Amino acid sequence: MDTAIDSRAPLRAYLLEARCELLRMWREPAYCIPVVAFPALFYLLFGVLLNRGSAGAAQYLLASYSVFGVIGAAMFGFGVTIAMDRERGYLRLRRALPTPPGALLLARMAMAVLFGLAVSLLLAALAAGLAGVRLSPWQWAALLAVNVAGVVPFAAIGLWVGSLVGGNAAPVLLNALYLPMAFLSGLWLPLSMLPDWLARLAPVWPAYHLAQLALKVVGHDDGHCAWLHVAVLAGVTAVCFALAQRRLTAAE
Repeated sequence: MDTAIDSRAPLRAYLLEARCELLRMWREPAYCIPVVAFPALFYLLFGVLLNRGSAGAAQYLLASYSVFGVIGAAMFGFGVTIAMDRERGYLRLRRALPTPPGALLLARMAMAVLFGLAVSLLLAALAAGLAGVRLSPWQWAALLAVNVAGVVPFAAIGLWVGSLVGGNAAPVLLNALYLPMAFLSGLWLPLSMLPDWLARLAPVWPAYHLAQLALKVVGHDDGHCAWLHVAVLAGVTAVCFALAQRRLTAAE
């Protein structure tokens, strides 16, 4: 009996950590509402009101603004909170607590995935209900899967940024990275509308590769192999997590 209880203890710790993280986010509507609402508002403006009935544009913007929302939720959900926790000494305190070492990161990853799901489902509802987007069931499912999986590399980027700067500087640095990256990756408008030299630089941004995976689902990608984009995102994830771990360990 004792063995059975002991085997369930780590799982219970992870679940409690996720519950606490959910409650923390629920009590911060000033963060939660903009993260979910901004991509939807952009899609309403450009994908519905200014679209003039183009189904191709509505599909493109559905994929790109979904990625835009997922990236924001992942980067800010990790970057700002980790920077604040590190600055206040909370991460050092947790080392003395009897909790699994990865519980906090997994809980925040779960919250980032939850926000990614919320953004994706809301934009899908707007696209189907107001923009007239029609996709097959497998396309809807694949787009959702790409968005959820896309949380991981940008959570890693946010974690790395949060390990570099304090709580006041983290939002500034993240915005300085997030907004230009979104624009230059073709998330706000197609790359064909940018100057040619800017469009050629798009592959240096990780957001471009996630966007291409999402656009491939709806048939508006640049035609490159999906595995190339997956490999780049996997490399970004590994490098940023390794750098963040090294930085956080050294800080302790």
